[in-house]
Amino acid sequence: MLSSRSRGTAAILLMTLGLAGFGRCGPEWELTWREEFDGPAGQAPNAAVWTHDVGTGWGNQQLEFDTDRTENAALDGQGNLAIVARRESWQGSNYTSARIVTKGKVERKYGRIEARIQLPAGQGLWPAFWLLGANIDQVGWPTCGEIDVMEFRGQAPGVAIGSLHGPGYSAGNSISSTLTLPEGQGFDQGFHVFGIEWDEGLITWNVDGRVYHSVGRADLPAGAAWVFDQPFYVILNLAVGGNFVGPPNAATQFPATMLVDWVRVYERG
Repeated sequence: MLSSRSRGTAAILLMTLGLAGFGRCGPEWELTWREEFDGPAGQAPNAAVWTHDVGTGWGNQQLEFDTDRTENAALDGQGNLAIVARRESWQGSNYTSARIVTKGKVERKYGRIEARIQLPAGQGLWPAFWLLGANIDQVGWPTCGEIDVMEFRGQAPGVAIGSLHGPGYSAGNSISSTLTLPEGQGFDQGFHVFGIEWDEGLITWNVDGRVYHSVGRADLPAGAAWVFDQPFYVILNLAVGGNFVGPPNAATQFPATMLVDWVRVYERG
């Protein structure tokens, strides 16, 4: 999400790599942190965990201004966080939304990291669940590393994307793959669990327990550095427009909502 993406990766139809049931709870995993988003409707995300990134652009030519208002990020009273993109004039932008981060509050190195999310469909919508290296202020991007657990083009509602960015393999050269639902199904039609299993030297992506992407040290371009043996923090956001998805069109419906049921982090027992 820090720079434009143009990927030519082929869609993979619920590929399991022989590991059906990947990512489900088992004795090897211990739940060490979770955010369940329980609380009354209209309540802001827990400030002890989440900080708002306020602003626009973020290096991607995004069109929304991300605010810290509850109009853009609040609990829905049903056990979900609602991140809402709105068509409205704000600080020179024509759209508002939210981008919340656990930077400096919840940072983890390795583990199983998952979120249960329902995504919005529509041209120009770009929701994501991702991680950034906690040392970004010292070394910058992409040297800090970026793990896109899930990102999504609203105009392709049946396709989830997982990517890895680092020095020498970022933006359009990220190491990416996709998972495509059966025809007629979309990630906007219900909740799905997007996750990674992250170990020293290896990261594996899954959707609803189905593996579709794996990257290890040996998969990097020649001479490129593996920068994923350090703490990372979590980001949830719903962008509007940008180089990866293009602008909304007349058919894109606003307000558009990304619902997050929970985020959970496990460590190996």
